[in-house]
Amino acid sequence: MRLYTYFRSSAAYRVRIALGLKGLEWEAVPIHLVQDGGQQHSEAYKAVNPAGLVPALEDKGAVLTQSLAIIEYLEETHPEVSLLPGDAVSRAHIRALAQSIASDLHPINNLRVLKHLEHGLGLDAEQRKAWYLHWIGVGLEAFEKQLAFHNKAGDFCYGNTPTLADVCLAPQVYNANRFGYSVDHLPRIAKAVQACSQLPAFIQAEPANQADAE
Repeated sequence: MRLYTYFRSSAAYRVRIALGLKGLEWEAVPIHLVQDGGQQHSEAYKAVNPAGLVPALEDKGAVLTQSLAIIEYLEETHPEVSLLPGDAVSRAHIRALAQSIASDLHPINNLRVLKHLEHGLGLDAEQRKAWYLHWIGVGLEAFEKQLAFHNKAGDFCYGNTPTLADVCLAPQVYNANRFGYSVDHLPRIAKAVQACSQLPAFIQAEPANQADAE
């Protein structure tokens, strides 16, 4: 397997965690999202992913894009360590938690949106940060309420083993911390992230531990 990745990309971070939890071997192909005007915009990379986004995964001749689609593929092809455990209702709850990060929160705070706020709409650094902090607060506070609503006691988001929800949450909290947002007032999130931080798969996937880390 070859993973086209960027050390700080939350989406690529999710896939790195999933690969680690499933014990799979893979090769990293770094795509720097800032250097050279953004290497994801190069013709060479767009031949892999026409959307010009990371991550992309090559496996057995197939090229897969979109982090959750990639992880679902890994779940189907390597089900031994499940990231979607339990019955159909539990799996739907876990998917909903994951989607609340990947579909609702992350897209409005990712790099290309923040760059457009600055270069396209003329917001200064403080205004851009205010945008980020507003939406990260809205999203993570809603996630905390979802965890309370499901009330699945355990160390992680949904029980005592990491699931797709944790795979999405940990990178988002890392990103939030970079911008100075603390989750100390969100006890369920803080507990899950702390539990994740003790696992080798999460540690190995951390941005600081990637070959392209700066």
